[in-house]
Amino acid sequence: MRHPHGPPQGRNGPEVADVLRDHAFDLRLSRQQAKAASAIVSCRTAKLGGHEEVCKKCGVVRNAYNSCRNRHCPKCQGLKQALWAERQRLLALPTAYYQIIFTIPGELHPLFRVAPALCLKLLFQAVSETLLQVARSHLKGDIGFTAVLHTWSQKLGFHPHIHCLVPAGVLRQLEWVSTGTSFFLPLDKLKPVFKGKLLAKLRAAVDADQLPMPEHQARELIQRAGHKEWGIRIEPPLGGPDHVVEYLSRYVHRIAISNSRIISYDGQTVVFRYKDRADGNKTKPETVSGERFSQLFLQHVLPDRFMRIRHYGLLASRRRDDLDRCRTLLGGRKPPERKNESWVTAFRRIFGRDPLLCPACNTGRLVVLDVLPPLRL
Repeated sequence: MRHPHGPPQGRNGPEVADVLRDHAFDLRLSRQQAKAASAIVSCRTAKLGGHEEVCKKCGVVRNAYNSCRNRHCPKCQGLKQALWAERQRLLALPTAYYQIIFTIPGELHPLFRVAPALCLKLLFQAVSETLLQVARSHLKGDIGFTAVLHTWSQKLGFHPHIHCLVPAGVLRQLEWVSTGTSFFLPLDKLKPVFKGKLLAKLRAAVDADQLPMPEHQARELIQRAGHKEWGIRIEPPLGGPDHVVEYLSRYVHRIAISNSRIISYDGQTVVFRYKDRADGNKTKPETVSGERFSQLFLQHVLPDRFMRIRHYGLLASRRRDDLDRCRTLLGGRKPPERKNESWVTAFRRIFGRDPLLCPACNTGRLVVLDVLPPLRL
């Protein structure tokens, strides 16, 4: 076992990186998990290199280390996330959005663990086909929606489910028809269609020998899942595009838990906060060992290049003309063309502060004095 480094080194308190540094590399990890853990631990440290900066006014010198840019890192890609959210806010339709959550029974979890790339892809397919099919038959028109994959519960358990954000209306014969404030697709229609589609896709995967699991075991799990009641939950409508983008931006570049949720870490034990859904969303502390925390966190690392957020129907990129028509019908404006700007300009515009302002004198600006190459261990 690696010797724990003790109290966290993060500037603002305990970080995921501190726990992974001490415990993750004693675990049996997949290639993707090991890659993510190594990146998160190395983020903004001398290991990744960087540059030496000097203030032209007061002369203070500091080292600025590179970010890991791994999409699972809790402290990375803040500017990229903000720019993505800004673009999505321009593309979103000016109407209320429904939220519908598709979940799967626990009997299917072993299949998703042994073949995550395949099973998660099939889950997206089943969800999207269900919504589009039921909408066409029930509303006689086209809907659009954004699907967001979550694989975690509040306590970091394995819980694959998809949140769908659906504009409150349908495009019917080139006219936008509002569907009001109550969800416009019947649950008693959605549930059997979703269940039937996903089970059929999983059975086809077994028939094609695509699951690294004994065939009889996979079929038994699928059969048991077929006898269970599957959950589809409808949430109250989100207020509009700003609420939708705010929701999406929490997950586009991060997973499972943020550093701010970690209350304490002493080298051996982690205490983090979670919302207890069964107790009115009350915030409570959860205490686990550093090893267990690392296991819980890293089980949510996605397969390489797997997209967690996908757009369907009217919101799909190939339907941009239809989306623009819907926006016009709703009284919205066509989004402006994207401008080319430096990261410094973008940072200043979005966050309202100069990223190169000297933290010592607060008047001078930092310039690169020398390049710091990555450490070779």
